[in-house]
Amino acid sequence: MLQVDSLDHLVLTVKDIAATVEFYTSIMGMEKVEFGDNRVALNFGQQKINLHKVGNEFKPKAHHACPGSADLCFIITTPVLAVIPELKAKGVQVIAGPVYRTGATGKIISAYFRDPDGNLLEVSNYVTA
Repeated sequence: MLQVDSLDHLVLTVKDIAATVEFYTSIMGMEKVEFGDNRVALNFGQQKINLHKVGNEFKPKAHHACPGSADLCFIITTPVLAVIPELKAKGVQVIAGPVYRTGATGKIISAYFRDPDGNLLEVSNYVTA
């Protein structure tokens, strides 16, 4: 029987790869990686986000690939309470936070904002008892 162990990568379809790279490297601390035939990804931890330009997606692709349709939660090492003023200082509009939610393995504290395509991003820390 198939059993999933972890997430290796996901794909974001974006309007502007350069703007997306700038946002995720300067705001989220990810690293730009180029691979294959002029492909671009963003590395973080042991995962990556592959970037596809809308209208020029790598195949196979999602059935309805479009910019701004993702809702992603990232566990971060920096305390969320310290990140919120940092995001605001960089001109990022914080939509909500700090708020408590439930993560994959327990209670998290989160802040929400959007990337250049309108994808909803949540950054979180697990709350220890």
